Amino acid sequence: MENQDRDSGDIIPVVIIGNGPSGICLSYLLSGHTPYVSQDAAHPNPLLQHKLREQPDLSLLEQDLEYLCEGLEGRSSNPVAVLFDSLLLPDSDFGLEHSSPLIWRYEPERAIPHLVLGRGPPGGAWHAMEGSMLTLSLANWMELPGLKLKDWLREKRRNVRNDRATPAEIALYYQHYVSQKSLEQNFACGTTVTEVTRVHGDGDEPCWRVTGVQRQEVPFSILARNVVLATGTHDIPARLRVDGESLPFVCHSFWELEAAISRGELDELSEPVLVVGAGLTAADAVLATRHLSAPVYHAFRRSVTDPGLIFNQLPKLLYPEYHKVHQMMTQQQYGSPTSSSSSSSYPNYLSFPKHRVVKFLPNKKCILESDLGQKTAIQVSKALVLIGSHPNLSFLPDHGRSLGVYRNEPISCRRNPIDVDPFTNRVTEAPGMYAMGPLVGENFVRFLKGGALAIVRKKKSGLH
Repeated sequence: MENQDRDSGDIIPVVIIGNGPSGICLSYLLSGHTPYVSQDAAHPNPLLQHKLREQPDLSLLEQDLEYLCEGLEGRSSNPVAVLFDSLLLPDSDFGLEHSSPLIWRYEPERAIPHLVLGRGPPGGAWHAMEGSMLTLSLANWMELPGLKLKDWLREKRRNVRNDRATPAEIALYYQHYVSQKSLEQNFACGTTVTEVTRVHGDGDEPCWRVTGVQRQEVPFSILARNVVLATGTHDIPARLRVDGESLPFVCHSFWELEAAISRGELDELSEPVLVVGAGLTAADAVLATRHLSAPVYHAFRRSVTDPGLIFNQLPKLLYPEYHKVHQMMTQQQYGSPTSSSSSSSYPNYLSFPKHRVVKFLPNKKCILESDLGQKTAIQVSKALVLIGSHPNLSFLPDHGRSLGVYRNEPISCRRNPIDVDPFTNRVTEAPGMYAMGPLVGENFVRFLKGGALAIVRKKKSGLH
């Protein structure tokens, strides 16, 4: 934060908490990079194309987003996210690669001074994800405006495998993006925010005081007219809240599995590793453990045919490794006649659908219970509880619960996002505060960019 006088009393127009792709994209737009619709371009959606032709000289920031959003459908429930995604990646849901009708102009007179605070380097949680697994999204879905990810990857290495990249590559891309777009002066990395409070600034107009510590535990305190929450949701692993969950053999992150593997603790002679959960991180853990030929027990609450199960929503051709895990979950079920067959395609793997963990015991036994109430005791070497995570909003009163759609529950991407206006991303319960990305239910990078557009939009956002 060298370019900010820590206690000067000056009020910064915008402070962004979180330096992942949400914060980076917002910084790009706040720095004066402005999207226009090219007069030569044609959008494959004829209704949207007609609307875009009506005011060709206005930037997207000056147009009526509600009007442009009408009639659009996509994989996000946020209308501005669907609009911006449709303009950046037309028809990408159908595997088509239409060129974007948007052109970006750098207009420094539009720039709004801002500061992006983050604990690590730009890229946020992408620097802490499993480095070798492929990302869920297609590579171009992960890119930010103005820098083609595929072009950057081709300069770095071989062609993108299966059109997908690894989290480590994505993290480097985000870091490079900040550098290439000359955004570094807006980023204060190595910063932990400890408190955000509403105070009166100059002329008694309310503003926010953001306090915390920088590297070497140097305290800072800054005033902000607007605060944007862009912290993501990967900070605090969700827990089962059962007896024995704090025993040393019970882990709550993929990294702990990787550490055990690197220490040589797991092989084909180990007791089974119990993986709890049916999301993609749990699937990654199954794949990593089986790669060592170590046996795996896999317990999860849903049925293998549940349409809400992520594996039932992924195209098989695009995600062969996750399709394989789903096959294992289906074919190797506890209690089914085929699961014990020596001719099984997947030896040393056993799934426990519709089971929950009742308790962990000090002797490394785990008690599972089926939805019919039948209990089973299994002996394990390690247990990996991978059932999602919560954001760290400890700098807000009561961890930000009062900002959620459901006021008395913890904030979470799927169950209880922060309640915001869909066209400005302004937090309903806190004037001058905005939220974007996973905090408002956007789990995919391709859709969080719409939050940046909504916040920076000239009219109604309050930032100008």
